Formats: sequence, C-alpha cells, structure tokens
Amino acid sequence: MTDIVWKELDELSAGLAEFYRDLHRHPELSFAEHRTAALVAEGLRPLGFEVTEGVGGTGVVGVLHRGDGPVVMLRADIDALPVAEKTGLSYASTVRATDPAGDEVPVMHACGHDMHATCLLGAATLLAHASAAWSGTLLVVFQPAEELARGARAMVDDGLFRRFPKPDIVLGQHVGPLPAGVIGHGGGPLMAASDTAKVVLHGRGGHGSRPEAAVDPVLMAANVVTRLQGIVAREVPPAEAAVVTVGRLQAGTKDNIIPDTAELGINVRSYSPQTRALIRAAIERVIGGEATASGAPQPPEVEWVSPAPLLVSDPDATAATVRAFAAHFGQERLLPMQPVTASEDVGVFGEAAGVPTVYWFWGGLDAETVTTALREGRFDSLPANHSPHFAPVIEPTLGTGVQALVVAALAWLGSPAEDRGPSQV
Repeated sequence: MTDIVWKELDELSAGLAEFYRDLHRHPELSFAEHRTAALVAEGLRPLGFEVTEGVGGTGVVGVLHRGDGPVVMLRADIDALPVAEKTGLSYASTVRATDPAGDEVPVMHACGHDMHATCLLGAATLLAHASAAWSGTLLVVFQPAEELARGARAMVDDGLFRRFPKPDIVLGQHVGPLPAGVIGHGGGPLMAASDTAKVVLHGRGGHGSRPEAAVDPVLMAANVVTRLQGIVAREVPPAEAAVVTVGRLQAGTKDNIIPDTAELGINVRSYSPQTRALIRAAIERVIGGEATASGAPQPPEVEWVSPAPLLVSDPDATAATVRAFAAHFGQERLLPMQPVTASEDVGVFGEAAGVPTVYWFWGGLDAETVTTALREGRFDSLPANHSPHFAPVIEPTLGTGVQALVVAALAWLGSPAEDRGPSQV
C-alpha cells in the first residue's frame, strides 16, 4: 500500500469512529441485526460493491471485481449479546430487546463485533479506493449470529458459495483483551470446538415433606453436575485441553415442592475430534447413569445444539500473512499466542469452501492499563470479551484493525501486473 492510501485512513478515522459509536449505542441480538445490516450495506454501495442483503437471515455480502486474480474473503460478525452495559461510556448501550424465548433482555456489544464490522467497512473502503494496488475479487462478508454459532452455517446454507464467488482464502480477526495496537497470532488449532447440550431430567413431583413419595430431579441434577466435573479430570488425557461447564441449572417453583423436571445447560470446549467425541459420549453416559440410579420414571432428554467447529488457522497461510504483518507493523507489535478455549464459527466458511482460513486477534485495551495489570499480577482483573465492562478504546484499536485487514487482503490478492501467491506489502 502507498502512503497515500494510509493517509486516506487518517481522513476516514473520524467518520469510522462515529460509525463505531453508533453501532455500539444500537446493538442488536443474533439474527435481529436489521439496522446494523442496513448501515453496512449503505456504506458498501457507494464504493462500487455489488451488495446483497438478507443472506442467511441478516447477513450482508459485498463483491468487488478488479480483474483477474484470487478471490479473497474478509469476514466480520455483527451481533451483540444479552448483557447490561456497565462501561459508563457516553455512547454506552441502553437498548433492551426481546430474545428468542420471548423475554426482555438488555443488549450490549460486549464482544467487540461492532468494532469488527467497522474495521471491515473501513478496510473495504481503502481497498475499493486502491484499485491500482491489486487485482482479483474482494468478497466481504458481514455475518450474523456468531454468538449462537449459527450465522456462518446459515449463510453457507443460503448459498453463499453458490451465489457469490468462492474464495481462495478466508481471512478474519477478533478484538480482545490485548494491548491496543498489538496483533496476536497462532497457526494450527487456535480456538476450541464448542458443543452445547440442553438436558431435561425427569423426576416425579410431590410435597417437599414427603420425598419418599417422589423422585427428586433436583438431587439428580446436582449429582450430574458433580459427576460431569470428573470427565476432564479423569477421562481426557492430561496432554489434551478441554472444558466442561454447566452454565444453567433450573428447577422448581417453590421451596416446599419437589418438581417434575430439572433442566441443565452444558457447554463443552475441545481441540480434537477424538476428545470431542469422548466428552460428548461421557456426558450422555453420566446423565443416563444418574437417571437410572435415581429411579427416574423416564429417560432423560439430551439435545446437542449450536455446535461450532474447531478453528484451525492454516499454518502455512498464517505464516505468510504474519510475514506481511511484520513488514507493515514491525515484529515488535506481533505476539505469538497459544490456543484459547473460546470458540468461533468462522471456520465453517473455510471448511465449506475447502480453502484455508487465517484468523488473528488484535488488542483493544489501553496499553498502559494492560502493562500495569501485568506488572501487578492483575491480568485477570482486566475486562475481557462478554464482560459488561468490555469496550475497546477507539484508537489505536480501530486503525490497527483496518490496517490488519487491508494488509492481509493484499498479501493474497493478485498484483495488477501479474497474479501470484502471497505478496509482500
């Protein structure tokens, strides 16, 4: 990229910052991102993109052709979370919305997807205005419902790679609790596979004073929760990382009534197909065994929902992209990272297209604040994704995120003179 293009980023920064603040102030839940999608589409059209809305529900796809060359896909997610914001920012969300269960909930961009969308729009703008710098096709995808791990699959099932050019590579990024301006990277398994089980345990209700006349599903559920914690500790090999969390346990309406049922929500994170299958089978075995031991009048119900695949950042493609980052940002701003136990459904795109995915993180927290916390051993006190206190500092987070997408895209798009592999930026 030339200095002229980066100068344009300086000129765009104020407008992009306002766009970000607007998205942050008006978050929308998964598959309800109608306003966000409309604003993104409105921003792409003047740039010359062929824009299609409503892909996979509320997704937006933009296609920009610039002659022969590779098809490079840049992806950002756009949904928010049912979290009550506590940042105290002047542009903090006060939005409330109705969730799929019909409950009214607070809504916040507590995971930074507003920053993701803004950076992708900024990158799309710079690349559209820099047509002399590349050749090929740019595919920008604004994905809904990442928080449900369903949006990527919904877009693929809606014909993403039949209706639009199939990419040669998928590129994506995520803001997180690193110092702003820093890029974290890793090749191979980068984010865990995720599985969620919705469980109903069946008992026989009765009066709390006569437990002998009932089958208590609350006790059954408590024993299940305890036994589940032994799966990782005693069944997963020590060299394998995995997590089993019971995030929801609901039963009963009154203290002196034994209910008929108890419900559990169980979440699993794993890094290999073998461990994933082992844990799922063990969870079903524990639940079934406890129901039998408790004399449950009918078998438990176990429904696996919202699976997210293991996110693998292709090692060779990642190395090529990181070389481009080093040339642009300098090696001192790059941070090698270990795999994290959070999950992402961006891997669905590369899997479905049969092409490499490259994914990286970049920092959104004030650098001095992070440095002080590390020095004082308080890193866990910093607000992270999904926290009601998480909100990236606008700069240098925004500028770094835009530049990273542009640099990565140019590393894979063709040169105007000749089509080639990864280029030096």
